[in-house]
Amino acid sequence: MIKTEIINGPITPFQSDDNHRDDGAEVVFNGRVRDTENGKQIIALEYEHYEKMTEKEIQALAEEAAKKFPIRDLSCRHRIGKVPVGEASLHVSIWAEHRQEAIQGLDWFIRELKKRVPVWKWAVYPDGTKEASSHESC
Repeated sequence: MIKTEIINGPITPFQSDDNHRDDGAEVVFNGRVRDTENGKQIIALEYEHYEKMTEKEIQALAEEAAKKFPIRDLSCRHRIGKVPVGEASLHVSIWAEHRQEAIQGLDWFIRELKKRVPVWKWAVYPDGTKEASSHESC
């Protein structure tokens, strides 16, 4: 099963599922907002996206990951809007038979998401100013 969502608000993690009898690996990743960006103190990151394309691209990318790696399930939630320091902006859960393919699939999926999915982020500073922030450092 492939499930992807764009969320405008706090991310609720996907539930772990003990019914995966054939899978030996469940890899969960939560990408959280750090308190610094571009070497400066921040209060939040603000995510924007190209609404008509983002959901399609992230779904297609998840399906591609499941074909490229022996992944049985991949679920992803990406947050948009203002995300305060400490909160999750990305939640990914992957199930596979073995840990190596789950970890490799997760790494590939996140790297490709940052390259191909039309989501942009802005560092929000304590004085309220914003600065574009690259996904390259993520």
